[in-house]
Amino acid sequence: MNKIYESPQAALDGLLFDGMFLAVGGFGLCGIPELLIAAIREAGAKDLTIASNNCGVDDFGLGLLLKTKQIRKMISSYVGENAEFMRQYLSGELELEFNPQGTLAERMRAGGAGIAGFYTKTGVGTVVAEGKELKTFNGEVHVLETGIVADLSIVKAWKADATGNLVFRKTARNFNPPAATCGKICVAEVEEIVPAGSLDPDHIHLPGIYVHRLIQGKHEKRIEQRTTRAAA
Repeated sequence: MNKIYESPQAALDGLLFDGMFLAVGGFGLCGIPELLIAAIREAGAKDLTIASNNCGVDDFGLGLLLKTKQIRKMISSYVGENAEFMRQYLSGELELEFNPQGTLAERMRAGGAGIAGFYTKTGVGTVVAEGKELKTFNGEVHVLETGIVADLSIVKAWKADATGNLVFRKTARNFNPPAATCGKICVAEVEEIVPAGSLDPDHIHLPGIYVHRLIQGKHEKRIEQRTTRAAA
């Protein structure tokens, strides 16, 4: 089975529909599947629910889909540096479900592992726990969180082989692997595709069984903050 597609548009062909639920990898501006996000914007799918750590910035990442009003709901850890995200949320144009970062990552991992839900102390006594089941374990209250299963996962990796085995770099590994596993279909964009068998098995972070389609492309390298220090 050939998993390699010639373009983001080709890799998403037949997968997108209005009202779908997506899990999107990335951490801040690191490891964002920017080419696939641009292809979703181009395709025009709308009323999307997206689970992702954050929503990019105004002109990059998922922020592009906010500009075109294609996102109906975000399941995220923080609003971050995206002014449009904040504006849409405060104006009631965008539904937002806050999840602590660890909880969100575990919800994705749980969904990919076939686990319907789990209890955690994180978020108890805050808006995160409102409307959710609470249970006491060893004298401490825990909140029930459900596993995430998305219609489609889009992720970005550093390197892949032709069978879809993926290698991530540094903080790009935080959310991309669990996001990849929780989608019914996973499409990955990578910087380099190498022949099958050329990756050291001990260096593979995500087995190719989770990856259905692959594209290779050039990616923009961005950082969120730049710090300066005056000379002594």
